[in-house]
Amino acid sequence: MEILVREGLFEDAAAINQIYNWYVENSTVTFDITPWTLQKRQTWLEQFLTPSTRHYLMVALEHDRVIGFAYNGRFRTKAAYDSSTEVTVYAHHDSAPRGAGSRLLEKLFERIAHTDLHRAYAVIALPNEASVRLHKKFDFKHIGTLDQVGTKFNRRINVAWYQKNLN
Repeated sequence: MEILVREGLFEDAAAINQIYNWYVENSTVTFDITPWTLQKRQTWLEQFLTPSTRHYLMVALEHDRVIGFAYNGRFRTKAAYDSSTEVTVYAHHDSAPRGAGSRLLEKLFERIAHTDLHRAYAVIALPNEASVRLHKKFDFKHIGTLDQVGTKFNRRINVAWYQKNLN
């Protein structure tokens, strides 16, 4: 089955939210503990709908169904960080092994390649071998781990930081 990737649309908000909220409710890969409302997701999505020269939202589709999404955004809010970006990718929990994450990051980095961004960062809650493998495939290097920085489902969670040189 071919996975198609395109830029995200406002109409993708509900599907993106469904994918993300599964992880909120069932895993530690996100530190959100309360599912997002559709309104919150729509507000978040609007940042990608205005013409941007740096930040993109990509969605993966299989049979016209959104099965994953990836985006890059501001690394931190202070202006001196503006040459860096944080990259995030989620695949539908039933679709993850089929390559959606790789296709999403491939297309996202094609867009980012035309920007002035210098570094990309990924923040990965551990354990998450699939995400670590995916980011290493795209030349991310481990640069540190925050020990027991978060708590979810009554568990202390480590977070690994990965960095990719862009230009």
